[in-house]
Amino acid sequence: MKKLQLLLIINFIVILNSVAVFAQAPVDSVPSVITLKQSVLFALRNQPAVRQAAIDQQINERDIRIGLSGWLPQVNGSGAYDHYFKGSPVTATTPGVVSPIDEFSSLGVTASQVIYNNDVLLASKTANYSRLSFQQNTISTQINVLSDVSKAFFDVLLSEKQLNIINEDIVRLQRSLKDAYSRYQAGVADKIDYKQATIALNNEITARKQTSEAIKAKLAYLKQIMGVNPQSNFTLAYDSTTYEKEAYIDTNQTVNFNNRIEYQQLLTRKNLDNLNVSYYRWGFLPSLAAVGSYSLAYLNTHFGGLYDNAYPTGYAGLSLSIPIFQGTKRLQNLAKARLQVERGDLDIVNSENTINTEYMQALANYKSNYTAWEIVKQNVSLANDVYKVVSLQYREGIKTYLDVIVAQSDLRTAELNYYNSLFQLLSSKIDLKKSLGTLTVDQLQQQ
Repeated sequence: MKKLQLLLIINFIVILNSVAVFAQAPVDSVPSVITLKQSVLFALRNQPAVRQAAIDQQINERDIRIGLSGWLPQVNGSGAYDHYFKGSPVTATTPGVVSPIDEFSSLGVTASQVIYNNDVLLASKTANYSRLSFQQNTISTQINVLSDVSKAFFDVLLSEKQLNIINEDIVRLQRSLKDAYSRYQAGVADKIDYKQATIALNNEITARKQTSEAIKAKLAYLKQIMGVNPQSNFTLAYDSTTYEKEAYIDTNQTVNFNNRIEYQQLLTRKNLDNLNVSYYRWGFLPSLAAVGSYSLAYLNTHFGGLYDNAYPTGYAGLSLSIPIFQGTKRLQNLAKARLQVERGDLDIVNSENTINTEYMQALANYKSNYTAWEIVKQNVSLANDVYKVVSLQYREGIKTYLDVIVAQSDLRTAELNYYNSLFQLLSSKIDLKKSLGTLTVDQLQQQ
C-alpha cells in the first residue's frame, strides 16, 4: 500500500512539472515596431509553407527508414488451434490411419535476413539523395518566403510614405486655401483662387482615404505571408539611411547556375533518376535471404491436456528467388527510366536558359530603377526650393495661384516618385539577388 501511495505521489509531481514546462513555453510574438529582418525571421519560423516543408522532411526521413528496415532481420510469430470434428491431424498426413486425436495447436516463430535484394539496395542508395532533395525543397521555400515578405514589407512602407506625403500636402493646401480666402476677402484676388484650392484639397482628402484603405489590405497580406495572427498590431520600422545603403549591389557579377536552388534540385532529381535506371538494369539478379523457423506442435484427444506434450520442429536455410521471365516488364521499365533521365537532361538545359533570362531581366530592371532613383533624388530638392519661392512670390502678389498649384503638384510628384523609385529599386535588388542565387537565409541571419 505504501509503495502504491509513493508511486501516485511521484506521478503527480511529474504531471505538475510537465504542466509547468508547457506553461513556460515561449510564445512567438511580434514586436510592436518590427524591422524587415525581424519580419522575415518571424515568417521563417511561423509561415505555414515553411513549416510544411519541415514536416515533409520529417515524413521523408520516416519513408527512408521504412525502406532501410528491409535490411534488418524480419521476425514473425504464429499460433493456431484446430478442433477436428471429422478426421484428425494424423489422418490428414497419413491417410488410412484412424486416430482418436481431434485437438491440434501449434506455436512458432520464423525469421529471415536479407542478404541481397534489389529493392532494399535501391533504398540504401537513394537515401542521401532523397534527404538532399527535401532539404533543397525547404531552402527553396525559405527563399520564396524571404523574397515575398521583403517585397510585401516594402509595399506597405511605400504606401505609408505616400500617405505621409499626402498628409503634408493637405497641410500645405489648407494653408494655401486660408491664404487664398483671405486675399479674396481683402479684394486682392477673385474667388477662383480659393475655389481651386478647395478642389485641390478635396482631391487630396480623397487620395488620403484611398491610400489608408490600401495600407490595410497590404498589411493584411503581409501578416498572411508572415504567418502572423490577423488580430496582431504592429508598425513597420523605417530607416531611410539604411535602405539607401542597402540599395547598392555589384552589377558585375556573373550567373553561376549551381548557386540557384532550382538548378540544384534538378541535379538531385537527375541522380535519383540514374539510380532508378541502375535498379531496373540489375533487376534480373536473384534475391537471397537467410531463413529459419522453430515451431511447437500440440496434439491430444481432449482440450484439457492439449498442451501437456510438445513436438518441436526447426530448420534454417537460404531462400533464393530468381526472376526468370516477367513478360518484358523489366525491360519496359528500364527503357522508361532511361527516357526519364533524358527528359531530366532537357529540364536542366531549359533551366539554364530560363535562369539566364531571369538574370538579364532582373539586371535591366535594377539598372533602370537605380538610374531613376538617382535622378528623382535631385528632383525632390529642386521641387522643394521651387515651391518655397513660388509660394512666397504668390503672397507678395508676383505669382498667380495657378503657379502655386503647379509648384505644389511638382513637389508632391517628386516626393512620391522618390519613395516609389527607392522601394522599386530595393525590390528589383531582391529579384537580382534571387536570379544570381545569392538570396539566402543564412546571409540574412548573419547580418
